[in-house]
Amino acid sequence: MSAINRKRIKQVQVGPVLIGGGAPVSVQSMCTTDTRDVKSTLEEIGRLDEAGCDIVRVAVPDAEAAQALHRICLKSPIPVVADIHFDYRLAISAIRSGANKIRINPGNMRDGDSLMKVVEEARKACVPIRVGVNAGSLDRRLVDEYGGVTPEALAASAVLAVRELERLDFTDLVVSAKASSPRLMIEAYRILSDALDCPLHLGVTEAGTMSEGVIRSAVGIGTLLSEGIGDTIRVSLTADPVEEVRAGFAILKALELRQRGATLISCPTCGRTEVPLMEIAEEMERRLASVKEPIKVAVMGCVVNGPGEAREADVGIAGGKDHFVLFRRGEVVRRISKEKAVDELTAEIDKLLSERADRFRSV
Repeated sequence: MSAINRKRIKQVQVGPVLIGGGAPVSVQSMCTTDTRDVKSTLEEIGRLDEAGCDIVRVAVPDAEAAQALHRICLKSPIPVVADIHFDYRLAISAIRSGANKIRINPGNMRDGDSLMKVVEEARKACVPIRVGVNAGSLDRRLVDEYGGVTPEALAASAVLAVRELERLDFTDLVVSAKASSPRLMIEAYRILSDALDCPLHLGVTEAGTMSEGVIRSAVGIGTLLSEGIGDTIRVSLTADPVEEVRAGFAILKALELRQRGATLISCPTCGRTEVPLMEIAEEMERRLASVKEPIKVAVMGCVVNGPGEAREADVGIAGGKDHFVLFRRGEVVRRISKEKAVDELTAEIDKLLSERADRFRSV
């Protein structure tokens, strides 16, 4: 199976993180805390960093938040993006406070002189700008011109903003064109991919809660990534932002674009299953959440076919009548009781990761 052929575009640097130009697809999230509460914001950023988040965005609704940003940027372990709406002065203040990137929405920042002042400050500080277009805040003139909130209208808004920034001789840009409809955002990004050569930030905005939002995001983001479109992603969920990061990496792992943490392979249950497969799979998913190294783990219901069906897994278990077999790469290692299956599989995972670490140290 051939790898996904990603579109080659310009590269942008956000702190130490590279976006586009062949760099790995980065995973972003956004803090749910009040930016003015520096302690809580840094604590949340710390949890996001632990989960693997590459870049974090924080809201900057007023001058107090912009000032607090200085202390946040000084201590944040990952690059910080300032999210700005309406007031260009907040963008300038955020840049001066140390933001690694700013995000502006051209639909609510229309003053050309103000935009020039932001560009001058960003250029001076070598801070990139994300042009963030949303279906819900399109310029009414574009909505009228294109007969509604269409992919063409969404893409046109982003392209017009990019061209305006390029006219001001600023090209250190990332572009997003998000919508709550996966189909709408997919079509808009396809247009943008053909029209622009700057990195694209993918996301389905207002995707919803965990159960619905992850599916909608996987459809929208995953479709585009599979076509080679997209350089950085955010899974927007009404949930703990750590779950956004986990979902983002799950999408990238599914497409073999990045490997971080464990991948759990488990079969659907059927009438032949003679062990509590669902409970065991759920418990293993919980235990694997803390694993950072890439590893494939299988929980299978059939002792006859399971090891072969999950041959690509590094380690796994397959259930028989009131017991499991433990296997590595499809080869049975030993038989274990169903009561000890989870603990013994966990121990085998720890052993495998320890062996890898020993080999790495010996190189």
